[in-house]
Amino acid sequence: HLEVLSVQRTSLLNDMRNALLNDQFELHYQVLVDANQNPVACEALIRWNHPERGLVAPDEFIPLAEQTKLIIPIGEWVFNKSCQVLKTLQQRYGEDFRLSINVSPVQFADAECKLLKWPEYLSGNDIQPSSIVVEITEGLLMDNKGKSLSALLHFRDAGFQVSLDDFGTGYSSLAYIQEYDIDYLKIDRHFVQQLNGPADSAILCESIIVMAHKLGIEVIAEGVETLEQQQALADMGCDYVQGYLYSRPIPLAKFI
Repeated sequence: HLEVLSVQRTSLLNDMRNALLNDQFELHYQVLVDANQNPVACEALIRWNHPERGLVAPDEFIPLAEQTKLIIPIGEWVFNKSCQVLKTLQQRYGEDFRLSINVSPVQFADAECKLLKWPEYLSGNDIQPSSIVVEITEGLLMDNKGKSLSALLHFRDAGFQVSLDDFGTGYSSLAYIQEYDIDYLKIDRHFVQQLNGPADSAILCESIIVMAHKLGIEVIAEGVETLEQQQALADMGCDYVQGYLYSRPIPLAKFI
Protein backbone atom coordinates (compact mmCIF):
# COMPACT_ATOMS: atom_id res chain seq x y z
CA HIS A 1 0.00 0.00 0.00
CA LEU A 2 2.80 2.43 0.93
CA GLU A 3 4.58 1.51 -2.27
CA VAL A 4 1.51 2.40 -4.34
CA LEU A 5 1.24 5.76 -2.52
CA SER A 6 4.91 6.44 -3.13
CA VAL A 7 4.56 5.74 -6.86
CA GLN A 8 1.46 7.98 -7.03
CA ARG A 9 3.31 10.75 -5.20
CA THR A 10 6.32 10.58 -7.53
CA SER A 11 4.06 10.56 -10.55
CA LEU A 12 2.09 13.57 -9.29
CA LEU A 13 5.32 15.43 -8.55
CA ASN A 14 6.68 14.83 -12.06
CA ASP A 15 3.36 15.90 -13.54
CA MET A 16 3.44 19.06 -11.43
CA ARG A 17 6.92 19.96 -12.68
CA ASN A 18 5.69 19.45 -16.24
CA ALA A 19 2.62 21.54 -15.49
CA LEU A 20 4.84 24.52 -14.68
CA LEU A 21 6.92 24.04 -17.81
CA ASN A 22 3.92 23.49 -20.07
CA ASP A 23 1.66 26.21 -18.71
CA GLN A 24 -1.05 23.84 -17.43
CA PHE A 25 -1.94 25.99 -14.40
CA GLU A 26 -4.61 28.64 -14.60
CA LEU A 27 -6.24 31.04 -12.19
CA HIS A 28 -9.95 31.23 -11.43
CA TYR A 29 -11.36 34.25 -9.66
CA GLN A 30 -13.99 34.44 -6.93
CA VAL A 31 -15.60 37.80 -6.29
CA LEU A 32 -15.82 39.55 -2.90
CA VAL A 33 -18.72 41.96 -2.44
CA ASP A 34 -19.25 44.70 0.12
CA ALA A 35 -22.34 45.34 2.27
CA ASN A 36 -24.11 46.90 -0.75
CA GLN A 37 -23.35 43.86 -2.93
CA ASN A 38 -20.80 45.79 -5.00
CA PRO A 39 -17.79 43.81 -6.28
CA VAL A 40 -14.72 45.27 -4.54
CA ALA A 41 -12.13 42.49 -4.86
CA CYS A 42 -11.57 38.92 -5.94
CA GLU A 43 -9.51 35.99 -4.79
CA ALA A 44 -7.24 34.27 -7.32
CA LEU A 45 -7.42 30.49 -6.94
CA ILE A 46 -5.11 28.13 -8.77
CA ARG A 47 -6.43 25.30 -10.92
CA TRP A 48 -4.49 22.62 -12.74
CA ASN A 49 -5.58 21.51 -16.20
CA HIS A 50 -4.00 18.09 -16.28
CA PRO A 51 -3.75 16.71 -19.86
CA GLU A 52 -5.11 13.29 -18.81
CA ARG A 53 -6.96 13.85 -15.54
CA GLY A 54 -8.69 17.11 -16.40
CA LEU A 55 -9.09 19.73 -13.69
CA VAL A 56 -7.14 18.72 -10.54
CA ALA A 57 -8.36 20.32 -7.30
CA PRO A 58 -5.81 22.31 -5.25
CA ASP A 59 -6.34 20.08 -2.16
CA GLU A 60 -4.86 17.27 -4.19
CA PHE A 61 -1.62 18.93 -5.27
CA ILE A 62 -0.91 21.92 -2.99
CA PRO A 63 0.09 19.83 0.08
CA LEU A 64 2.62 17.91 -2.02
CA ALA A 65 3.84 21.14 -3.62
CA GLU A 66 4.44 22.52 -0.11
CA GLN A 67 6.26 19.40 1.11
CA THR A 68 8.62 19.47 -1.88
CA LYS A 69 8.97 23.28 -2.03
CA LEU A 70 7.59 23.24 -5.56
CA ILE A 71 5.07 25.71 -4.12
CA ILE A 72 7.80 28.38 -4.43
CA PRO A 73 7.91 28.50 -8.26
CA ILE A 74 4.14 27.85 -8.37
CA GLY A 75 3.59 30.77 -5.99
CA GLU A 76 5.79 32.99 -8.16
CA TRP A 77 3.71 32.00 -11.19
CA VAL A 78 0.49 32.90 -9.30
CA PHE A 79 1.92 36.31 -8.33
CA ASN A 80 3.13 37.15 -11.84
CA LYS A 81 -0.12 36.03 -13.45
CA SER A 82 -2.16 38.01 -10.90
CA CYS A 83 -0.16 41.16 -11.62
CA GLN A 84 -0.80 40.71 -15.34
CA VAL A 85 -4.59 40.53 -14.91
CA LEU A 86 -4.91 43.18 -12.19
CA LYS A 87 -4.87 46.05 -14.69
CA THR A 88 -7.67 44.39 -16.68
CA LEU A 89 -9.75 43.91 -13.52
CA GLN A 90 -9.21 47.53 -12.45
CA GLN A 91 -10.24 48.81 -15.88
CA ARG A 92 -13.47 46.87 -15.49
CA TYR A 93 -14.22 47.49 -11.79
CA GLY A 94 -12.32 50.68 -10.90
CA GLU A 95 -8.79 51.38 -9.69
CA ASP A 96 -9.58 50.48 -6.07
CA PHE A 97 -10.41 46.88 -7.02
CA ARG A 98 -8.15 44.46 -5.11
CA LEU A 99 -6.81 41.02 -5.92
CA SER A 100 -6.09 38.46 -3.17
CA ILE A 101 -3.49 35.73 -3.57
CA ASN A 102 -2.76 32.89 -1.19
CA VAL A 103 0.84 32.73 -0.05
CA SER A 104 2.18 29.58 1.61
CA PRO A 105 4.27 29.63 4.81
CA VAL A 106 6.84 27.66 2.75
CA GLN A 107 7.28 30.69 0.48
CA PHE A 108 7.87 32.92 3.50
CA ALA A 109 10.38 30.50 5.05
CA ASP A 110 12.38 29.97 1.84
CA ALA A 111 16.10 30.74 2.19
CA GLU A 112 16.13 32.94 -0.91
CA CYS A 113 12.69 34.34 -0.06
CA LYS A 114 11.69 35.47 -3.55
CA LEU A 115 8.75 37.29 -1.95
CA LEU A 116 11.11 40.11 -0.98
CA LYS A 117 11.42 41.02 -4.67
CA TRP A 118 7.65 41.43 -5.12
CA PRO A 119 7.48 45.13 -4.11
CA GLU A 120 10.19 45.92 -6.66
CA TYR A 121 8.27 44.04 -9.35
CA LEU A 122 5.12 46.06 -8.58
CA SER A 123 6.85 49.42 -8.77
CA GLY A 124 8.50 48.37 -12.04
CA ASN A 125 5.06 47.55 -13.46
CA ASP A 126 3.27 50.60 -12.07
CA ILE A 127 1.00 48.59 -9.74
CA GLN A 128 -0.09 49.96 -6.36
CA PRO A 129 0.96 47.49 -3.62
CA SER A 130 -2.34 48.16 -1.80
CA SER A 131 -4.12 46.52 -4.78
CA ILE A 132 -2.62 43.16 -3.80
CA VAL A 133 -3.90 41.36 -0.72
CA VAL A 134 -1.60 38.62 0.54
CA GLU A 135 -3.60 35.85 2.22
CA ILE A 136 -1.69 34.05 4.95
CA THR A 137 -2.64 31.34 7.43
CA GLU A 138 -2.61 31.67 11.20
CA GLY A 139 0.30 29.24 11.44
CA LEU A 140 2.60 31.82 9.86
CA LEU A 141 2.05 34.25 12.73
CA MET A 142 2.96 31.54 15.22
CA ASP A 143 6.25 30.83 13.45
CA ASN A 144 8.83 32.15 15.88
CA LYS A 145 11.85 31.47 13.69
CA GLY A 146 11.71 35.10 12.76
CA LYS A 147 12.53 34.88 9.06
CA SER A 148 8.92 34.45 7.93
CA LEU A 149 7.79 37.28 10.15
CA SER A 150 10.47 39.67 8.93
CA ALA A 151 9.34 38.90 5.35
CA LEU A 152 5.77 39.64 6.43
CA LEU A 153 6.85 42.97 7.92
CA HIS A 154 8.67 43.72 4.66
CA PHE A 155 5.32 43.26 2.89
CA ARG A 156 3.61 45.55 5.37
CA ASP A 157 6.25 48.25 4.91
CA ALA A 158 5.95 47.99 1.13
CA GLY A 159 2.21 48.73 1.34
CA PHE A 160 0.74 45.29 0.55
CA GLN A 161 -2.46 44.44 2.38
CA VAL A 162 -2.57 41.28 4.49
CA SER A 163 -5.52 39.01 5.13
CA LEU A 164 -5.58 36.25 7.75
CA ASP A 165 -7.31 33.23 6.21
CA ASP A 166 -9.57 30.67 7.98
CA PHE A 167 -9.71 32.74 11.15
CA GLY A 168 -11.13 30.92 14.14
CA THR A 169 -9.70 27.50 13.32
CA GLY A 170 -6.16 28.06 14.58
CA TYR A 171 -4.45 29.57 17.57
CA SER A 172 -3.70 33.16 16.64
CA SER A 173 -2.89 35.43 19.47
CA LEU A 174 -4.49 38.87 19.33
CA ALA A 175 -1.07 40.35 20.07
CA TYR A 176 0.27 38.92 16.80
CA ILE A 177 -2.69 40.24 14.84
CA GLN A 178 -2.01 43.73 16.16
CA GLU A 179 1.75 43.50 15.88
CA TYR A 180 1.68 42.55 12.20
CA ASP A 181 -0.96 45.09 11.39
CA ILE A 182 -3.34 42.66 9.67
CA ASP A 183 -5.88 44.38 7.36
CA TYR A 184 -8.52 41.65 7.08
CA LEU A 185 -9.68 38.61 9.02
CA LYS A 186 -11.45 35.91 7.04
CA ILE A 187 -14.04 34.00 9.00
CA ASP A 188 -13.70 30.33 8.12
CA ARG A 189 -16.51 28.87 5.99
CA HIS A 190 -17.21 26.26 8.67
CA PHE A 191 -18.59 28.94 11.00
CA VAL A 192 -20.49 30.69 8.21
CA GLN A 193 -22.21 27.46 7.19
CA GLN A 194 -23.32 26.86 10.77
CA LEU A 195 -24.87 30.32 11.05
CA ASN A 196 -28.39 28.99 10.75
CA GLY A 197 -27.62 26.12 13.13
CA PRO A 198 -26.39 26.23 16.73
CA ALA A 199 -26.41 29.69 18.35
CA ASP A 200 -22.72 29.24 19.23
CA SER A 201 -21.61 29.77 15.62
CA ALA A 202 -23.54 33.01 15.31
CA ILE A 203 -22.08 34.23 18.61
CA LEU A 204 -18.59 33.30 17.43
CA CYS A 205 -18.97 35.11 14.09
CA GLU A 206 -20.35 38.19 15.78
CA SER A 207 -17.56 38.17 18.39
CA ILE A 208 -14.90 37.96 15.66
CA ILE A 209 -16.48 40.91 13.82
CA VAL A 210 -16.79 43.08 16.95
CA MET A 211 -13.23 42.27 18.06
CA ALA A 212 -11.77 42.90 14.59
CA HIS A 213 -13.54 46.25 14.27
CA LYS A 214 -12.24 47.34 17.67
CA LEU A 215 -8.73 46.56 16.40
CA GLY A 216 -9.36 48.50 13.18
CA ILE A 217 -9.48 45.34 11.06
CA GLU A 218 -12.09 44.59 8.39
CA VAL A 219 -13.82 41.21 8.18
CA ILE A 220 -14.48 38.92 5.22
CA ALA A 221 -16.83 35.94 5.54
CA GLU A 222 -16.16 33.12 3.08
CA GLY A 223 -18.41 30.27 2.02
CA VAL A 224 -21.66 32.30 1.96
CA GLU A 225 -24.26 30.19 0.17
CA THR A 226 -27.69 31.37 1.32
CA LEU A 227 -29.59 34.63 1.64
CA GLU A 228 -30.11 33.82 5.34
CA GLN A 229 -26.34 33.67 5.89
CA GLN A 230 -25.92 36.91 3.93
CA GLN A 231 -28.55 38.64 6.08
CA ALA A 232 -27.15 37.33 9.36
CA LEU A 233 -23.65 38.58 8.44
CA ALA A 234 -25.02 41.96 7.30
CA ASP A 235 -26.83 42.33 10.64
CA MET A 236 -23.53 41.62 12.42
CA GLY A 237 -21.78 44.33 10.42
CA CYS A 238 -19.52 42.03 8.38
CA ASP A 239 -17.60 44.15 5.84
CA TYR A 240 -17.22 41.75 2.89
CA VAL A 241 -18.56 38.38 1.82
CA GLN A 242 -17.66 35.78 -0.78
CA GLY A 243 -19.19 32.44 -1.68
CA TYR A 244 -21.35 30.50 -4.12
CA LEU A 245 -24.30 32.83 -3.43
CA TYR A 246 -22.46 35.44 -5.52
CA SER A 247 -20.24 33.34 -7.75
CA ARG A 248 -18.10 30.25 -7.91
CA PRO A 249 -14.44 30.77 -8.85
CA ILE A 250 -14.51 31.37 -12.61
CA PRO A 251 -11.95 31.95 -15.40
CA LEU A 252 -10.97 35.54 -16.18
CA ALA A 253 -12.92 35.61 -19.46
CA LYS A 254 -16.17 35.01 -17.55
CA PHE A 255 -15.20 37.31 -14.69
CA ILE A 256 -14.81 40.40 -16.82
